[in-house]
Parts: sequence; structure tokens; C-alpha cells
Amino acid sequence: MSCMLMASCTDLTENVNNEVTADNFFRTDEEFISALGDAYNPLTSYGGNTAVTVLNEVTSDEIVVAQKGADWEDGGVWIRLHRHTFTPSDDVINNTWNDFFSGVANANRLIFQFQSVVESGDVSQEDASAFIAELRALRAFYYYLLLDNFGNVPIVTDFEQDPSETAQPSTDFQDGRQAVFEFVESELLEVLDLVDTDVGGTIGRVNKWVVHMTLAKLYLNAEVYTGTSRWDDVVTHTNAIIDSGNFNLMANYADNFTVDNTGSPEHIFTIPFDEVFLEGFNLHVMTNHILSQPAFDFGSQPWNGFQTMTDFYGSYIDPAQNPGPQGDVVGLDPQGSTVTGTVDDRLDNFLVGPLLDLEGNQIEDDGVLSSDPNGPPITHTPYINELEPDSWRQAGARIAKYEMEIGLSGSNMNNDMVVYRYADVLLMKAEALWRMNPNDPEALMLVNQIRERANVDPFTSLDADKLLGERGRELFWEIVRRQDLIRFEGETQQTRFNEAWWEKNTSDPNRNVFPIPQNQLEANPNLEQNPGY
Repeated sequence: MSCMLMASCTDLTENVNNEVTADNFFRTDEEFISALGDAYNPLTSYGGNTAVTVLNEVTSDEIVVAQKGADWEDGGVWIRLHRHTFTPSDDVINNTWNDFFSGVANANRLIFQFQSVVESGDVSQEDASAFIAELRALRAFYYYLLLDNFGNVPIVTDFEQDPSETAQPSTDFQDGRQAVFEFVESELLEVLDLVDTDVGGTIGRVNKWVVHMTLAKLYLNAEVYTGTSRWDDVVTHTNAIIDSGNFNLMANYADNFTVDNTGSPEHIFTIPFDEVFLEGFNLHVMTNHILSQPAFDFGSQPWNGFQTMTDFYGSYIDPAQNPGPQGDVVGLDPQGSTVTGTVDDRLDNFLVGPLLDLEGNQIEDDGVLSSDPNGPPITHTPYINELEPDSWRQAGARIAKYEMEIGLSGSNMNNDMVVYRYADVLLMKAEALWRMNPNDPEALMLVNQIRERANVDPFTSLDADKLLGERGRELFWEIVRRQDLIRFEGETQQTRFNEAWWEKNTSDPNRNVFPIPQNQLEANPNLEQNPGY
């Protein structure tokens, strides 16, 4: 952000007034929309392995990146993320900070440009206002992410303001976090009735329903951010989305994540990845075994990195219940044995068992460690033998939530990646109602809507364990688990964010936010490091 704004602030101002006019740009809605792209581009980092998604997933109990000999050692960053010993110098933390502030900077620049052509009289306020409101909402979305991940961060809204000289709202961490919360809230509320209400025409863009959703997320975690709960406000904004009639649950859970998932009635905000026009969604190569190309006819060799935590995979299987209508066999237990029990359709989130090519032949890995009992035929088991240094190359359930396209030529997927989804709306409303009244019948009904679609038995009552567990099963790899674990801290018998888990000791609650990157501290002496780092 510093590089972008410090180097050419004056020149950009002159260019806007002298060159960007109605005579050469901003004459049509299409030209406004084209300009918006710069503000959305940082979202492409969601699909890769260098920033926000992996930062949030690998620090949760969902995902682990075990060191497989020399593979995925990477200076120990994945081990540190898993064990919550991450540092201000870790690149993935710096990348996340840069991505979000790049989005803020681009939004500020475009707001400045749009306002300039209005002030010059070349474009009417009416024509520009919806686009300016959209940019303010997108900027607030980035600040919501900064609030959640880093806490007390500088608030920069003026394109001509030098961010390298900008201080946080307060030297007190909690006061500063309160100020960021209030900024995000006020911005979103101010633009709520100014942004577009269209759903189909704004795929991949911020509209009124994205604003409602971001406000609901903000209020859902308000007690973590500010110390004051806002459950009524969660209900208000989830109701706005529900009552709009624009969204509903897909009959089949997996259809939300197919290759051709654009326009799902469950999608509220997505990133419309495309292997040609919007690259960056690399999940299939991030997670699959290096020899799995024949299983999918991939044109690129996968990297064999991201695995599902054993216990998290096991949370989908309840052998104590009666088998579901699809049959007795559910899948593999954490040790790799076949189990029977209630069929949870969301087990398709994972790839386990023998890895077969497209002709049904088992793929072999002659390079497996002699200690690996499941080689050379590749058999993915939920069990992972160790975090480091010699995790088995085929250990761990692989992430199959997004359909893997047969014959995909490169390392970029064509699926739209979900940021906000209607199922989360129902679960957020249910949680808010339950927190205000643990016996609320509507809360139970909403959760059971989700369970019914997953083909599992309904709950007869709700508690913290059931709510957290259902959010985990439904919203796997949707960048909510770290946030949920922090919000439910101390309330459940399940994994808690700062408690010890597999290959991780108890961590300091200060780890609920990430450190401000070291190079940002060095560039801006007005920044104060977060507590505990």
C-alpha cells in the first residue's frame, strides 16, 4: 500500500483532473464497472495458498499442512500456523495484510476518481452514486476482514492521505478495535440503501445483500471485537436477506460447488474464478497427491499439500445413529477403517480411500516411506501419522468440496468460490436466536433445515457443541472456522481455538488476532504491534 500511494499521489491527482473525463471514460455503466475491477482484484488471493484463506484455515482445526520430508517444509511456516507460533515475519501474514490494504487503496483511488468527474460536471452524481456506494461497501468489507484478522488497524479513506504516516485509531488495542468496528458499521449502514439490489446482474460484486451479510457477520462477532454482544442486530440483517426472497437452499449441497456453479440461488457473494479470465483458484493442485493426475486427467501436477485434520473429518460420522437411506457404509473412520452410520451427504467434502485412475486402476506411489503401511498403492486415510518431519505423502483426507474438473489443463479452476452463502445466513440467525433464548423453536428449526438437506437426523435441542459442530460440517473451507472457534471459546466440549489439539500446545489468547507484519512496523513508526507479539 505504501509503495502504491507514496510514489505517485500527486501525479495521480493531476491525471484524474486532466485526463479522466466523460470524453474518454466513465461515459457508460460498462466503463464504470470496468474501472471497479482494480478494487476487486485482491479477492483473487482467496483461491491460493499464500494469504487469507490458508491463514484462517490452517490456524483452525480444519486443515493442516504436514511436512512430507522435504516437501512443504517452507521454512516451518505451516508448522507455526498449526501450532499458533506464527510470527510477524511470516509471509502469509504479510500477504494477507497487503491484499486487504491494496483493496482499500484501490477503492480509495476509484472513489476519488469518480468524485472528481462528478465535481468537474462531466458525470452526474446520479450516474456515479451507486458505484461510489459500492466502492465504500467493498472498502468496508476489507476493513471488516482487517478487523477480524488484525484488530487495531489504521483507517485510511482519503486517497491523498499518506498511509506510511497513518496511526491506528488508538494506542490501546481494544479501543482501536472498537473504532474500526464503528467505522465498518457506519460505512455499511450509510450505503445500505444506495447500492444495487440486483442479484443476477451483480454476480461477484457487492450489492445490498452482501452489505446485509457483512453487517450480520460484524454483529455475530461483536462481543469478540468490542466486548458487547449484538444478537438482535444479527437477526435484523439475516431476516432482511431471508425475507428478500432472493435466496434459498439448493436441494443438493454439492451443487453449490460444481464447476458450473455460477448463479446458485444459495450464493450471496462469490469470486467468479475462471482459468482464462480470472485466474487464482488453485485448490485442486494445493490438496491432491503429486501422482493424482491420472485420477482427474489434470494437465498440471498437484502439490500434495493441504490435508483435513483427522478429528475434524471424524465429526461428520456418527455411527451411533441408524444408517441413512443411502446405505450402511458411510466412509472411513480416522484410522482408515470402514464405518457404518448416518449418511452425511457432506462427506463428499473429502477424498479418502484408494486413488484410482479414470479406468479404475489403482495409482501407486513407489516413493512412499517404508514406514507407511498404505503404499505403494495410494490410499488416502483420514489418519495422519505426524506433523513433521516425515508425514506420509498419502495421509489425510483431501479437500474435495469444490468439484474437480476432469481434464483441467492448468493450475486454475473454473468454479466460483463462495465468500457468503445462504446456509450461513440460516445458521447465523439460529445462533443469535439461541443465544438470546436457548429454547427458541425457530433456532432449532433453522439448524434442522441444514441437517435435513445433509440427510442426517434432526436435533431435538440445541447447545453450543451442536451449533459449532453443524457450522463446521456445513461451512468447511469457507473461511469461518477460526472465527467460530474464537467466538465459541470456553462454551463447548469440542476443540477450542487456544486449547491443545493434535500436535499443538495450549496457545495464548492474544493469538486470536495475527501480528502486524514486521515490515509494516518498520515502514510506519506510528504502528503499535498487537499485544503478545
